[in-house]
Amino acid sequence: MRYYGALEGGGTKMVMAVWTEDGRMAERVSIPTRTPAETMPEMIAYFKEHDLISLGIANFGPLDLDPASPAYGSVTMTPKLAWRGYPMLAEFRKALDIPVNIDTDVNAAALAEARLGAARGLESCLYVTVGTGVGGGLIIHGKPVHGLIHPEIGHILLMPSPEDPTPDGFCPYHKHCLEGLASGPAIEKRWGVSAKELPPDHPAWELESEYLAQLCATAMLSFSPQKIILGGGVMQQKALFPRIREKTLDLLNGYLSHPQLDSGLTDYIVEPGLGVESGITGAWLLGKEAEKAKE
Repeated sequence: MRYYGALEGGGTKMVMAVWTEDGRMAERVSIPTRTPAETMPEMIAYFKEHDLISLGIANFGPLDLDPASPAYGSVTMTPKLAWRGYPMLAEFRKALDIPVNIDTDVNAAALAEARLGAARGLESCLYVTVGTGVGGGLIIHGKPVHGLIHPEIGHILLMPSPEDPTPDGFCPYHKHCLEGLASGPAIEKRWGVSAKELPPDHPAWELESEYLAQLCATAMLSFSPQKIILGGGVMQQKALFPRIREKTLDLLNGYLSHPQLDSGLTDYIVEPGLGVESGITGAWLLGKEAEKAKE
């Protein structure tokens, strides 16, 4: 049997899967993300065990996604220093000798949500993961947006809350950017305890909803996506969603008018339709596109 390979490359773990030609995930394994010298041979060996049609890679970024660039498909300014400059796409193509496609993990997740998940049937959506980091994938006219590089939603600058005891945030690159203020590690550094251990009535969640509402309002005014999807570990705190919706409407102050916005954003700012499977599903879709591109 022939399979499509899928790789969701994260800062903590690498998730590998194979999908049947009729669209069923047949197997999935994961390994820790170590250095390329340690991790790549294991991944290559896994995919060589299967008769692959193609491979899709949804990887942590930033990535060089310019097909005209000599470094196309390489990891760029990642804080994981061992991976900085690593030519991931080229190495997999050389090792496997099959069509391989690559995009950011969040662009892949956004693609999956647009094709099969919460934004199915729509032309545009924004998918944002809020966890160890904050990243966003944007779909416009059914395709991921790349542009000069690719969107870095996690590093847009926000207005710090006067209630924030650490208003500069914790990003090593910028003061008061979204990731530095709202990621899981930022929550833990601010309050001295993991987000998973904070009770629902802790002031952390009021602050978090304020920052994520700024993200949503900015996205609505900048890109006008037909749906905003918020995923990742922090968003497992389900009580955040109504707070974010309410604060987003407060920030917009009636400026935007559309029937889809009349229900308090309950059908507009939503959870991922694919749950935790968005990223690996997006990798599979990237692999299918790699096969089509060869034809």
